Parts: sequence; C-alpha cells; structure tokens
Amino acid sequence: MAEAQNIPVGSTTAGQIAVAAESTVATRMSAPPSFDVADFPVPHGREEEWRFTPLERLRGLHDGTAVATGDGVKVDIDAPEGVTVETVGRDDARLGRATPVDRVAAQAYSAFEKAGVVTVPKETVLTEPIRIAVHGAGGVAYGHQVIELGAFAEAVVVIDHTGDAVLAANVDYVLGDGAKLTVVSVQDWDDKAVHVGQHNALIGRDATFKSFVVTFGGDLVRLHPRVAYAGPGGEAELFGLYFTDAGQHQEHRLLVDHNTPHCKSNVAYKGALQGDGAHAVWIGDVLIEAAAEGTDTYEMNRNLVLTDGARVDSVPNLEIETGEIVGAGHASATGRFDDEQLFYLMARGIPADEARRLVVRGFFAELVQQIRVPDIQERLLARIDEELEASV
Repeated sequence: MAEAQNIPVGSTTAGQIAVAAESTVATRMSAPPSFDVADFPVPHGREEEWRFTPLERLRGLHDGTAVATGDGVKVDIDAPEGVTVETVGRDDARLGRATPVDRVAAQAYSAFEKAGVVTVPKETVLTEPIRIAVHGAGGVAYGHQVIELGAFAEAVVVIDHTGDAVLAANVDYVLGDGAKLTVVSVQDWDDKAVHVGQHNALIGRDATFKSFVVTFGGDLVRLHPRVAYAGPGGEAELFGLYFTDAGQHQEHRLLVDHNTPHCKSNVAYKGALQGDGAHAVWIGDVLIEAAAEGTDTYEMNRNLVLTDGARVDSVPNLEIETGEIVGAGHASATGRFDDEQLFYLMARGIPADEARRLVVRGFFAELVQQIRVPDIQERLLARIDEELEASV
C-alpha cells in the first residue's frame, strides 16, 4: 500500500482513487465549543470541519430545517441486574458534561426532549453486555445518551443502530477512577438513513476506555468520537471498521485530547470501499497539551479500495505542545485490492470469489477479533461477506 503522506492533498491516483494526505490544519475546531446553536454559523462546505461532507445530504440537520417527528427512532435498553436505566428531562445535572463542537451536535443537544442515562455502580463487574437498540422508523429525531461507570466498575455496552431515520445524537461516556468500559457502536442503517453523532468519553484516573465504531449502512454517516482525561493513568483505545458501498458517504472524525499527564491512546481504523461514488473520510486529530507530560499515543488508518470510482480522504493530525512525552506517531495508507494475494490463493485451488473474501476478511480480522462479543463478531463477518457477494 502507498503511504497517504506521499500523495498531495486532493490528488487523484490511477483508477479514480482520490487520497488526501496529512493536513497542516490545527486540531482545534474553527468555532469554540458551545451549547448554543446560534454560536455556529450555518456551514457552507468550505470550512475545514465540513469540507468533505456533502451538506445537501444532511437532510436539514445542519441548517435547522430538520424538524423532529414522532416516528423518529425507538430506543430499547436491555441491561443486566444491578444497572440503573433512567429516562430523564433536560434539567438533569448529569447531562451536558461535554460541549458540542459543531452546529449539528449543538442542534442535537438543543432539540432533544428526553435523555437516557445508564449507570453502572462503583465496583460492579458485569458479565453480560448492556444492549441499546436504536431503531429508525423513518422520521427525524434528536437524541442524547449518557453511560456512566462508577469507580472500578467494568462493563461492555453494545449500541446497535438499524432501520431508517434522520438522526442527530450525542453520547457521553463517563468513567470513574479505575473503571473499564468497552463500547461497540454499530451503524447498520437502511440505505436512505442519515446519522450524525458526537461521542464524548471522559476517562478517570487509571481508567480504561475501549471503543469499536462499526459502520456499514446509511446514505450518510458522520461520527465524531472525542476523548479527554479526568486524571493521570487513563488509557483509550479507539478502533473502527467501515465498509463503504457505491454512493455512500461515511465520515469518522476523531479527537484525542491529551490534557492530563501520563495517559495513553491508540487509534486504529480500517475501511474497505467498493462501487462508484463510495466516499470514506477519516480525520484523526491528536492534541498533546503542555500539561500532558508522559503521553504515549499512536493513530493509524488503513483503507482497502476494491473497485474503481471510490474516494478516500485520510487526514492524520498530531499537535504537540510539550517535548516531555513517551512517544507519538501516526500513519495513513490507502491501496488497491492485492492481486498478488488473490493469485496466490487461486493458484492453490481456491475459487476467485472465496479468495477475495478471505483477503478482505483477513484485512479486518485483527479488529473484529478484539471485540470479544461473539454474536457481534459473527454478525460483522457475515455482513462483510454480504457486501462482497453484492459486488460480484
């Protein structure tokens, strides 16, 4: 695979694979974070944070014309014994601990009527996942979800998005000291769905946060995972898997803010694309603030382009304000399907379609195996097979 850093921004390589290289733009957004929608101008598409997003396909989420309907989404939560599940109003003190960073996130925060709060008490270790099913019924919805772990609690949360909807929602993950949280967020929408979300993780002292963002469906999906630390010793692992089909726009914009000393982060996102007009965007921002001595961080994005006509924009950014760190690095690469691997397998009697499936499965296997929720692993591998079969 060719390293994306060697290709000029906006260039087009052979086979209509467009790859964006490393940007010189600072990691901070152009507008300060705010809960007030009016503090964010309506985007016109030339702003750094919106330049890759087809605004006309946001269905009014960005300009205030998308009005919530009663048939937006239905949320069902299945939680093990000992977990508290609540539906609260806007005045609940546990809401609003993370500030929206763009207009859609601010609109989502301003427009939701009820929020969900899931609380795992301190020192509670769950042996079964908390499952949150978000099903779209064809309408417009704004949402807010809080998942909070007390000190030294351990939990796995699966958030499953299905159906058809135009949804803008914010999710807050709050980890107490020594807590361990794994989140698997699956975007398996129908073809016409639009989903824009800001995911905020606040990691306590010596706490561990592991996130898996999996995106298959939808017409447009734009997610903004963000991480900050509430004490030293925190660790964050952000993994992502996406399969972008013809005409789909899938955008993942990450920010890891190392604002506290002696914390770690590791980011690894992988995507496959096929079909005319398939467009994947990955923005990986890591900020190491002056106070964050002893930081150890790395981020990586890999993209596998299966057909002509697909476009990938991969932009890693690393901003360092102190030299007293353990390590910091990033990598981005985009390449075609490896015909040599395919030939190798076919030469050993494996049919072409099966060989192609094995190569793509192998590309994603490292991430899928780390999810460690068996039914989700099986489902993701089956979805990958379905995507490949559809392209044959």
